[in-house]
Amino acid sequence: MSLQAYQTAAARAENPREAEYRLFGQVTRALMDAEKLPEGQVEGRVDALDWNRRLWSALATDVSMPENGLPMALRAQIISISMWVGRHTSAVIRREEEIGPLIDINRIIMQGLHGGSEAA
Repeated sequence: MSLQAYQTAAARAENPREAEYRLFGQVTRALMDAEKLPEGQVEGRVDALDWNRRLWSALATDVSMPENGLPMALRAQIISISMWVGRHTSAVIRREEEIGPLIDINRIIMQGLHGGSEAA
C-alpha cells in the first residue's frame, strides 16, 4: 500500500498551474454532474455550487495578497469574476439562473491555464 501512496504522490508532483487546472477540472465536472441532476436533488447541486464558490473565494483571497505576483489588472479581474460567481451561485440556488454560465467561466479559465502551461 505504501508503494501505491508513493506513486499517487509522485503523479501529483505538479506545478501550481497544473494543480489549479486539475482542481478547476474536478470542480467543473461536479458542476456538470449537478446540472444533470433532477431539480429535486438540491443537495447534490448545492454541494457542487458551494465547492465552486469556495474555489473562487480562495482565488480572490490569494490574488488580494500583496505578495501575489500576478499583474494588478489580472488580479482585479479574478476578484471581479469571484464576486460574480458568488452572486450567480446564489441566483442558481434560488432557481433564478442556470448552472451553465458557471461551467463556461471555469472552462475559459481552464483553457487559459492549459495554454499557459504549454507555453511555459
